Order: sequence, then structure tokens, then C-alpha cells
Amino acid sequence: MGDNQPSRQGRHAGKPASDSRGFPVRSLGPGLVSGAADTDPTTVATLVVVGASTTFGLAWLTLLMMPAVVVVQILATRVGVLSGRDLQQAVRDGYGRLASVLLLISILAVNVVTIAADVAAGAAAIGLLVGLDARWLIPVFAAGALALLLFGKYDEVERVLKWVMLGLLAYGVAAVLARPDWPAVARASLIPSLSFSEAHLAGTLAILGTTLTSYMYVWQTVEQVEEPCSRRQLRFREFDAVVGAGLAAVVFWSILVASGATLGTHHQHVDTAEQAAQALRPLAGPLAGELFAVGLLASAIIAVPVIMSSGGYVTASAFGWPRGLSRTPRQAPRFYTMVVAQTVAGVALAMTGIGPIRLLFLASLIGGIATPLGLVMLSLAAGNPKLVGAPRIHLGLRVAGWVVAALVTTVSLLYLAQQLHLAG
Repeated sequence: MGDNQPSRQGRHAGKPASDSRGFPVRSLGPGLVSGAADTDPTTVATLVVVGASTTFGLAWLTLLMMPAVVVVQILATRVGVLSGRDLQQAVRDGYGRLASVLLLISILAVNVVTIAADVAAGAAAIGLLVGLDARWLIPVFAAGALALLLFGKYDEVERVLKWVMLGLLAYGVAAVLARPDWPAVARASLIPSLSFSEAHLAGTLAILGTTLTSYMYVWQTVEQVEEPCSRRQLRFREFDAVVGAGLAAVVFWSILVASGATLGTHHQHVDTAEQAAQALRPLAGPLAGELFAVGLLASAIIAVPVIMSSGGYVTASAFGWPRGLSRTPRQAPRFYTMVVAQTVAGVALAMTGIGPIRLLFLASLIGGIATPLGLVMLSLAAGNPKLVGAPRIHLGLRVAGWVVAALVTTVSLLYLAQQLHLAG
């Protein structure tokens, strides 16, 4: 981890990810958690709005995002495994302190606003399920996520998040209960349709801009350092990353189908995932609404701890501090201080009464700047033999990474311009 401090369980050195006889299912974890965290409430809300405004028109795009997520996650896996560094440390060691600080600022800015939006959504999901005022549940939800990080070992945190991922299945069930026109869904999913209407263009930009957020691939590199493996075992980690990307794509698609079949076909406008859960009750039955709320809660429970801890990792990596969820707060005090500090800042922002749409706008605006920067840094690190060693990562994969980075940069610039125009 870049220091000689003892860890709570060591550094998992020698802990095999698998063996040469096959790939045990129990080894799935880092890629699954990272992929599941990509379905955070901010992304859910984006997909709900897109489904309400375009019905199934962009279902094909949610599935097409899978290859892009796979490329980024495999690159992140290889950088983490081959360099033995998380992305922040790789940038610091390979490109200097200035590049490291720029990446740090961009990630922390996104994290604080996204934490605010996601803890508010998690609290709203609890409020929908138990009938309580969501605003006062915000600090309770954040405190629960923080307690998991402060008192749980890394492998315990990962185990909890893997179990919570089962809650994401609720989105799939909600899509079925929404009783969509399945032939229309199949056509929209398998045959790309291009439209230059305002709703389709905005939806396209939003989907591309929200599904490759920086904390996802930063966390993927972190997990490779927390659970180190050999080069021989790298292919198992890559398979794990592909499974996580596939999970994310299926969840994206299910959310869009559920909202398109109800809100889209009934021409009902919503602005948040919580409003979607409430709207599903009269349109598709109370069970569909409850299941969507369960999925939203699971999304928040998975994403919030990942975002909280990623901020601690990138800050500690930038300054060479002891870090890691495998260490106690006493062993890595500044790491945990950063985890707590950005959480408090996010909760304070969520409690100010700023509307959820404004929070989503801020998250998208800042993310539009941070995500391309992080992808460029990841692609640079993947091609640096001083970091990943020899032989270098395959040229085709690196080119694919640069293509994704260029695409997301272009889309982010268009999305930022659109959002600024709408805000003006």
C-alpha cells in the first residue's frame, strides 16, 4: 500500500484469487462490487428520466455500454495488478505530484456531491418502504455506511456489499411487473435507432456521461491492491471485471424498461428515482413500486461506501499516507479522517434542502470534468512500462481504452454545454 504499517489482516499477501484448476465462484468480488457500484442512485435517476422521456428508444444504448465498461474495468484491473498501485498512486509515481493533485481534486469534488445525492436517495428509499420522513433519515443512512467502513475489515465490507447486490435483482422483477410490450423492448434493445430529437440526444449524452464515473475504475484498482494476485491469476480478475460490467448493463437495461413501460407509455414526467418508485405503484401495482424502492436502497448501500472509501484512498495515495480498509483507524488515521470528512460534507450538502435535481445537476456537471481526466490518466498508466512492467498491456486494449476516453470526453463536453445552456 506504499508504506510499512501493519494491516488489520496483513495485506492479504499470498491469498490466492484462484488456482490453476479453475475459477471458484467465491473468488468473484472486486469486479462485481465495482460494477454494482456503478448503478448508484444518480445513475438510476438518469435512466428513469431517460425511460420516461424516450420509452424504450435508448434500450440498445444501455446494452452497448457493456463493452465500454468492460474495457475500462479490464484496464483498471491490469493497472492495479501489474503495477501493485491504485490509480492515484500510479499517477503520482508515473506523472508527478501536479497530475496527482489534479486527479485528486477532480475525484473529491465528484465524490462529495455524489455522496450528497446518493445518501439522500438511500434515505428516500427507506422512507418509501417504512413511511418515514426521508430528510431525517439522511444522517442515519450515512452513519450506517460509515460504521461499516470504520469497524469492518476490507473482506467483511466486500462480503456485505456482495450480499446487498442481490437487492439489485429487484430492478429486474420490477421491469417484469411493469408488463412492457416485450416485442417492442426486443426491437429497441437489439436494433439501434438514431434520433436527433431533444429527448433522445439528451438521453444519449446522459447515459454515456453517467455510466463511467471515476470512482468506479478508481475502486477497481484499489481492490486489486487490497486483494493482490499474481500475473498468472490475472485472467480470473479480468473475468470478474467482465461479470461486474455485465451485471451493470443488465441493471441499466432493467431500470430503463421498467420506467419506459410505465412512465414513458403513460407520458408521466418524473425527475428522481424516488418519484419513479412512487409512480410505479398506481401504474404497475404496489409490489413493483416497493421492489423499485428496494433496488434503489441496494444501489445506495453498495455505492455510498465505495464512494466514501475511494475518496480516502485517493487522498492518502496522493500524499503517501498509510491507507486501506484492511487497517484500523489507529493504523491509518488520516485515511479514515478523509473518509469521515467527505461524508460529513456530503451529508451537510444533502441536508441544506437543495433539491435532488440540483444535486444531480451538480454531480453531472462536476463528473463531466472528472471522468475524462480519470480515463486519460488510466490509459496513460496502462501504457507506461515503468508502472506495469514488461510485457506491456496489449496494444489493442490500450487503443480501446483511448477510444473510450475520447468518446467520453466528447460526450462530457457536449453534456456540459447542454446542462449549462439549460441552467442559463
